[in-house]
Amino acid sequence: MATLDTPGPDAHHQRPDGVSDITVEALGKLSEALEVLEQARGYLYGFHRLTGKADLNLSDAEELFRKAGHTGIADRLAEEIIGRNVIEGRWTFQIVEDYDDHYYAEFKAFEKEARDALVDGKRHLFEAEMKEDRRSKGRKHHEALPPEA
Repeated sequence: MATLDTPGPDAHHQRPDGVSDITVEALGKLSEALEVLEQARGYLYGFHRLTGKADLNLSDAEELFRKAGHTGIADRLAEEIIGRNVIEGRWTFQIVEDYDDHYYAEFKAFEKEARDALVDGKRHLFEAEMKEDRRSKGRKHHEALPPEA
């Protein structure tokens, strides 16, 4: 069942005049790399949260060992494991901060600078063109744009 459809992507997702296919492809790869980086960052924050939760759970274990009369094990747990650095001199929040400040922020800034310099800051041009190529024009659920609000 065909429906009326607006042509192509909106102005924010159209390549500027004179921009080559290879430039759009390169920016697409850069965008893809950024998406992988975002996923890696999510895993790093997950690592941070899970490690912190485990450390807090250890306090419960310590308390239960003490109640059960295993003070030697409780003492060792409190002194050797609870609050321990996960990497020499660092807790996970310090790892996250270093990652964010020294890699993530620089990567994000570079990606934006490349888009600003090459395609007027437009995002996802490669994907917008892929959508235009792959969608069945005029078909319901294949529209170029969302309906007007």
